[in-house]
Amino acid sequence: MKTQLKKGTLDMCVLAALSQADSYAYELVSKLSQGMDISEGTIYPLMRRLQNESWVSTYLVESSSGPSRKYYKLTEAGRRELETMRREWQEFVAEVENVLRGDAAASTEGARQ
Repeated sequence: MKTQLKKGTLDMCVLAALSQADSYAYELVSKLSQGMDISEGTIYPLMRRLQNESWVSTYLVESSSGPSRKYYKLTEAGRRELETMRREWQEFVAEVENVLRGDAAASTEGARQ
């Protein structure tokens, strides 16, 4: 279950990290791996997809210790998507919490009235 939840929220986590600062892929993995299990192999296809969605853009930064690094930057569309994802996540968590507390019947009845 945890794996499926992670897959469903990884876009949101990456966008949230990029909302704090531009970053390159390995740095993103390092930041995210402090709070969740994520590998470098997971991040590259994800970043391509986020770029295809126009939620992130890229730029190169020269490095003194090797090749240039590709940095990812959150776009305005990415900021809007992140806010939508945050709102949906909070609603989802509240719904699950209601079920776990046994408030689901009350929530359902309120929605019908």
